[in-house]
Amino acid sequence: MTADSDDLSRARLNSETGRLSWRELERHFARGAVIKVAPGMDLVEVALRIAHDDHDRIAAWLAGGQIRRAITEDARDWHARDARFWAVVVAPWVLVQEIA
Repeated sequence: MTADSDDLSRARLNSETGRLSWRELERHFARGAVIKVAPGMDLVEVALRIAHDDHDRIAAWLAGGQIRRAITEDARDWHARDARFWAVVVAPWVLVQEIA
């Protein structure tokens, strides 16, 4: 990938980022498609690396706990608080970062 194509992809992903409530996210969680992105991470950068299949970077983030699949405990917590998120889709995944 060139820097120009990365910039275009980043701009596209940024324009596709939006806010979701837990109730809107719940069905995606039920199908196992939610990836939780840690606070402080750049959601669009994570989406870009996943879209470009950057195995090394993704593996490092997974190993460091900066990204991971959402688990039942997350869902219970989000449901109890009716949490809100920034989200972006990189099919088949929905990447989310909770809004503080």
